[in-house]
Amino acid sequence: MPMGSRNWIAVASAEHVRLGRAAGFMQVCHGKAAPLRRLGPGDRVAYYSPSEVYRGKDKLQIFTAIGLVREGGPYQFDMGGGFVPFRRDVDWLKAREAPIRPLLDVLDFTGGTRNWGYQLRFGLFEVSDHDMRCIARTMDATLPP
Repeated sequence: MPMGSRNWIAVASAEHVRLGRAAGFMQVCHGKAAPLRRLGPGDRVAYYSPSEVYRGKDKLQIFTAIGLVREGGPYQFDMGGGFVPFRRDVDWLKAREAPIRPLLDVLDFTGGTRNWGYQLRFGLFEVSDHDMRCIARTMDATLPP
């Protein structure tokens, strides 16, 4: 992994994450390019899914994917119907989906905070190495050294 790799949490519905995981890409913030430009090759990203489907009312609250950002920057992809979002390619790791609740008192970004979900509203934010390691362990994923 390149020196200076960073750790990110991205937020999307489980349905959308699973599509990206199957095809080797990620999208954030309704297809905006600017957030994706913050990521670099080798950065680690974990997806958190508050719900099963986009704008769903269920409280799924699970981590749905974890992987490493590939070389290359954001690019546009025509999904049809005039929707041409930006994507980044990701090498998704073998992992199981896992709930966030058991980690709320352990993660730096949620620890001791009643409104732990506030940061998740940004769609993409940086987290500590500690948080990424905890998430990976909970998902039974192996991060490269």
